[in-house]
Amino acid sequence: MKLGDILKELLCLHDMTQKQLAEVLDLSPSALGNYIQGSREPDYGTLIRIADYFHVTTDFLLNHTQRTNASHEEELLIHIFRSLTSEQREFYLEQGQIFIRQNRKKGSSSFSPALRKDKGVS
Repeated sequence: MKLGDILKELLCLHDMTQKQLAEVLDLSPSALGNYIQGSREPDYGTLIRIADYFHVTTDFLLNHTQRTNASHEEELLIHIFRSLTSEQREFYLEQGQIFIRQNRKKGSSSFSPALRKDKGVS
């Protein structure tokens, strides 16, 4: 996934327009549009400002996952989780546990035995 696609995804997730993000980051709308279209790349300072604004890493923006071996979807889940209030995080985790229980009932769980023990799930 390219930087422009990731920026589009973040804009959609945060229900923002390109113009709004450009204003927040003190960029011209055309510069941001070029980053999204892939015709230009941001400098390091701009990349860091984008990452800080969305509470993601620059690795996430650059789709660089070598060190963590996490997929883009996993990084997106982390981003979503970090963007929530503590109350919303609790609800989000409860929903995830419901999915895990449903998968276990269907016999298709990839939930490891170590995690079952730690979470009190059998």
